[in-house]
Amino acid sequence: MNLNDLYIQQKIRAGDIREFERLFMQYYEPLCRHAGKILNDMDTAEDVVQEFFYNFWKDRESAGLKFSLNAYLYRSVRNNALHYLDHLAIRKNYAEKALCEFREMVPANLQTELDLNELDEVINTTLKHMPERCAQVFRMNRFEGRKYREIAGILSISEKTVEADMSRALQIFRRSLRDYTGGKVR
Repeated sequence: MNLNDLYIQQKIRAGDIREFERLFMQYYEPLCRHAGKILNDMDTAEDVVQEFFYNFWKDRESAGLKFSLNAYLYRSVRNNALHYLDHLAIRKNYAEKALCEFREMVPANLQTELDLNELDEVINTTLKHMPERCAQVFRMNRFEGRKYREIAGILSISEKTVEADMSRALQIFRRSLRDYTGGKVR
């Protein structure tokens, strides 16, 4: 690491907002282009870079650079972009699993009659009408792939409460699908 990088790091670590802003202005666009090449989406790339800089500032006192500042910034943004893609894949996988679970609730003779758009509409409407925390727990578990323990930590509730909310959400979905299919849901 060169002396200039060390100087910049020490200034930022000490809370020098002007030095941080200068670093942000210097690297923001190049880092967005870098993330954009990985994500193929400039809006998401900008979000990833902004989140990186937010966390960089928030954790400035504990961050210790072992290599050049330039390499650290690019590697960190690259890792954050790849993490975003992994998270996106997990969300997609869980969303597909959730749809499969809903399809399993519907009798086979009705499955061919159900249009996926209609089923999506039933799911979205049901989520809008259930209690807010119940819907939030359901989304976090089924669409984001989070475990009950993780959800409990994020929402500052017990795991038992998360289990109860998930159970309630599934009951509401069964009722909603039963209404939609004319009572032919398990």
